[in-house]
Amino acid sequence: MSIRTIWIIAQKEMRDALHNRWFVLYTIAFVGLALAFSYMALAGAGISGFAGFGRTAASLINLVLLIVPLMALTIGAQSLAGEQEHGTLAYLLAQPVTRLEVFAGKYLGLMLCLLASLTLGFGIAGLVMAANGGGASNPLSYVRLVWQTFLLSLTMLSAGFLISALTKRAGVAIGIGLFLWLAFVFLGDLGLMGTAIAMRMPVGELFLLSLSNPLQVFKMASILEINTSLDILGPAGIYALQEYGRSLRWLFLAVLALWIVAPAAFAYLRFANRSDL
Repeated sequence: MSIRTIWIIAQKEMRDALHNRWFVLYTIAFVGLALAFSYMALAGAGISGFAGFGRTAASLINLVLLIVPLMALTIGAQSLAGEQEHGTLAYLLAQPVTRLEVFAGKYLGLMLCLLASLTLGFGIAGLVMAANGGGASNPLSYVRLVWQTFLLSLTMLSAGFLISALTKRAGVAIGIGLFLWLAFVFLGDLGLMGTAIAMRMPVGELFLLSLSNPLQVFKMASILEINTSLDILGPAGIYALQEYGRSLRWLFLAVLALWIVAPAAFAYLRFANRSDL
């Protein structure tokens, strides 16, 4: 496997992605909404101005849960299926490159584009907050939110690659990605609450079920970093802290890491064994 080849493919993927208007729109929307959430966090308390990093981090959690998975899923779903539909993937594989190099280069390129877009959005919002008095608060909660958002984006990128490897047309892949995004979003708090009530699920099983949704794992990890407690999540949050204690943070990180590695590995295996390419 050639690192140089992977980097060349990654650069090509970055150029293609940066010409996609959705990256610009997502970034502008994220910066604008982050600033708006920061302003309203104190305005709701009767104080005019920009909120501190901690309060803004708490406000941004739900915004991240909506925008970042959608962005990562859509670009991941287009990665392989889009090029196959246009015939460029077969041309690329006809060159002296391996399928592992192509897959790794594409994943690396889109990963760097995602991280650059999120860094720009969080960075501008953070600088403006610091310039307007937000720096008086502890910025560590904001930095932790940025790091966990990066992990969440990679989980959805891997899921998008798996969808793309299983389909042949970009439109179908994007449709499946949108359906998966809706499933993750709406099977969050309300879905878990309805399931627990309908099935009379014990609190321990409810917590384990929540670990199957990476968006819920991200939300719990972010709340834990900000409040050092999951009491606001009710009995499941209290149970998690009592059962796992200090290792709960590592559990959340391990689940997110599994959601990054497993779909990407299955996507590569499918891509490497496809006979129609």
